[in-house]
Amino acid sequence: MQSLSDVPLYFVDQSEGAWPSRRRKIIDWLVNETRDERFIDNIFVQMCQRLRDEGVPVARASLHFRTLHPQWLGARILWKAGLGEAKIDTFGYGVENTPQFRNSPVNEIFSGATEVRKNLETMRDGDGHHQFYDELIRDGLTEYIAWPMEHTLGKRHIATFSSDRSGGFAEEHIAFLKDVLPALTLVTEIRIKNILARTLLETYVGPHASGQILAGATTRGSGATVGAAILICDLRDFTTISDQWPRDDVIDLLNGYFDAMSEPIEKHGGEILKFMGDGMLAIFPLADPMACRNLLVAIKEAEGAVATLNEQNGRDGREVLRYGIGVHVGDVMYGNIGSRRRLDFTVIGPAVNVASRLESLTKEIKRPVLFSRAFVEMASCKEGMESLGSFPLRGLGEPVDVFAFKQS
Repeated sequence: MQSLSDVPLYFVDQSEGAWPSRRRKIIDWLVNETRDERFIDNIFVQMCQRLRDEGVPVARASLHFRTLHPQWLGARILWKAGLGEAKIDTFGYGVENTPQFRNSPVNEIFSGATEVRKNLETMRDGDGHHQFYDELIRDGLTEYIAWPMEHTLGKRHIATFSSDRSGGFAEEHIAFLKDVLPALTLVTEIRIKNILARTLLETYVGPHASGQILAGATTRGSGATVGAAILICDLRDFTTISDQWPRDDVIDLLNGYFDAMSEPIEKHGGEILKFMGDGMLAIFPLADPMACRNLLVAIKEAEGAVATLNEQNGRDGREVLRYGIGVHVGDVMYGNIGSRRRLDFTVIGPAVNVASRLESLTKEIKRPVLFSRAFVEMASCKEGMESLGSFPLRGLGEPVDVFAFKQS
């Protein structure tokens, strides 16, 4: 038999690592057996249950993440013993400036602390500790510990564990948790990056397009022909507004306008494909048999939202916002268009051109919303419409029959 001294040096491990302190089944599970689980909250619940099965007295645990989201600064995943699912909470921008957050143990970790560990059994009222610890004590918990999870390029997130054992965590429990933490950090980074990629794509191209892109529709020209009701809207006199008002006021006005328009569209199944300066392009795919009806409801709600916004603008001494909307229906090419290096996921085709020309026609006719006959017939909404006649539209061969909401 060959002795160890006879083995070439390149087969011999010349160093010993510091992690893990001992072999753990739960680490093998985290690294090797969670590949098919897409959601980190499900993995976290299973991990906490496995920790308890291994004798680690974890009764409460949480993960805290900073996000790249237009609405949320961060999120917390919270698990408690006996729960089959985790609770997910989101936190808006500005929470980081509140006294409650600034004095919290979570902020200590975000600010650079490498550990926050508290014996809850020895705490007394009036000690000046954060009220968060009082909540843990009321829940029967005996010790709290928080550690940073360091993701790539210094992105710091947090894991916390609380015990319900008399005396808190024993040192062997702490060693166990410290062994698990690096594997948990790796697993969370992968899942969080997937979530962030989806969130960023949904933010910039919409939920359907983001799903197509993540599914592999990333080559120029990839896409499909779909039937859709098309809505194009544009803000009137925006150039004058942007010349006369300070930049921050202009941005605030524009964001308020897009909120008023966008929320009803998304609420009723429409997909906003892009913002174009002060304009917007949205579609309601005809795969939904209620698409045209949903578009009409969305426009009515948007009109009400803009009216409410204008009332507030008037009280604030700001400009009253006016808009034009063109609506048509037809087949569109939906997919990737652009240069070799820079693509845009959008819709093109004659039906889009008609909607665009109708939007421009609102300036001449002085009606805020115009519909094509094709849309009115498909939506079966002629009773609520007023025929305005046929109009030649720039770049199109035949005149288009144009309709508007009946005026009361």
